[in-house]
Amino acid sequence: MTVVTRFAPSPTGFLHIGGARTALFNWLFARHTGGKFLLRIEDTDRERSTDEAIEAILVGLEWLGLDWDEEPVFQFSRAARHAEVANGLLKAGKAYHCYASREDLDEMRAKAKAAGGQPRYDGRWRDRPASEAPEGVSPVVRFKAPLDGETVIEDQVQGRVSVANAQLDDMVLLRADGTPTYMLSVVVDDHDMGITHVVRGDDHLTNAFRQTQLYRALGWEAPVFGHVPLIHGPDGAKLSKRHGALGVEAYRDMGLLPEALRNYLLRLGWSHGDDEIISTEQAIEWFSLDAIGRSPARLDLVKLNNLNGHYIGHSDDKRLFEAISDSLATVAGAPLDETAESRVTRAMPHLKARAKTLIELADSAAFLVRSRPLVADAKAAALLTAEARALIGRLAATLSNLSKWTVDSLDAEVRKFADAEGLALGKVAQPLRAALTGRTTSPGIFDVLEILGRDESLARLADAAAGD
Repeated sequence: MTVVTRFAPSPTGFLHIGGARTALFNWLFARHTGGKFLLRIEDTDRERSTDEAIEAILVGLEWLGLDWDEEPVFQFSRAARHAEVANGLLKAGKAYHCYASREDLDEMRAKAKAAGGQPRYDGRWRDRPASEAPEGVSPVVRFKAPLDGETVIEDQVQGRVSVANAQLDDMVLLRADGTPTYMLSVVVDDHDMGITHVVRGDDHLTNAFRQTQLYRALGWEAPVFGHVPLIHGPDGAKLSKRHGALGVEAYRDMGLLPEALRNYLLRLGWSHGDDEIISTEQAIEWFSLDAIGRSPARLDLVKLNNLNGHYIGHSDDKRLFEAISDSLATVAGAPLDETAESRVTRAMPHLKARAKTLIELADSAAFLVRSRPLVADAKAAALLTAEARALIGRLAATLSNLSKWTVDSLDAEVRKFADAEGLALGKVAQPLRAALTGRTTSPGIFDVLEILGRDESLARLADAAAGD
């Protein structure tokens, strides 16, 4: 059997972080087994589904690196097929027309609530003849669910789960206007797409019982189910907007790398021993449904940023430059030229060791592309006293005579200058860093001098000495 999984989001908003994890699990299981990963856009809610949301889902999946194997299926376009299946159930006596009015349904809900039960349809039209149908009323089509026994699912995450059939009422398959409901559409689409495994959030577990009943009534083999616990916030409550960013694009805009978010989402509810850093190749090799935990995972943004810092530290320097080049161009006020690109790329090994996000990386690299004279931040400006500016001027004169502009020669010359001034190295290095970067933190000061080069370094020192 070829494994076929799917991700089936509703395009009513952004690609939620929980949905992204669901997509990842399905993608990994398909890749691990050599199967297929399919994408279905469940756009049957025509009022809330938007083209912008569809685009956000596609872009989010592409950014995460979760490629699908066939053209996406749009559920709304298959409405005729869904209705065909429902009508087949009608002809087979496994579904029926229901003429209950809105008032009837409200009365059922009120009675159930008063009795302390769940709102349920009472089956009043289940066995009534069409001759009793009221005139001018368009009926819905309801599934004739089994009344006795139980429905059992061997869930790959939750284990063996069951529900008494008496607890499930006759669900609507076709609305009064003839449009199919979600429950019917999902079953028909999963069957027609050849889906073998449905991995999704455990908030769909009740749906799985109803869908299993429908599969059996149609004589179709149900897929293997795996219902994954939802992601919770740091406080243990269900994840919500108050816990922070929820959409994949928001995490991208926070400066995360896709491989870092993949790694983090993988570890939210799935484990492989004590491994924390798991490459995509390893994840594909190791992934299995039985390693998914049964307890909700908690989102931890601090841990996510730390993990992202690891991936930044191990990323290709050229790729990182490309990732922050637009931000740096904004700082520079113009597209970056070859000199600026060279400086940033050469500095990248020093810069990336300190950064946890691409935003931090761009911020730490900004001094390399700023135009002169630099505007120092408050802390750096406080270091550039009149005495410090005079010191910078004397140092600039000394460095201008240096024959080799290398880290080692600069290190030796600045130390020699500090000794001659009767100062500790730090007393020279601190105002020197402020003059060169406009900050009090940066890569090693001798690395900064070498990366900026002789002309730019001396020009910045001259600006600082002059008070510009």
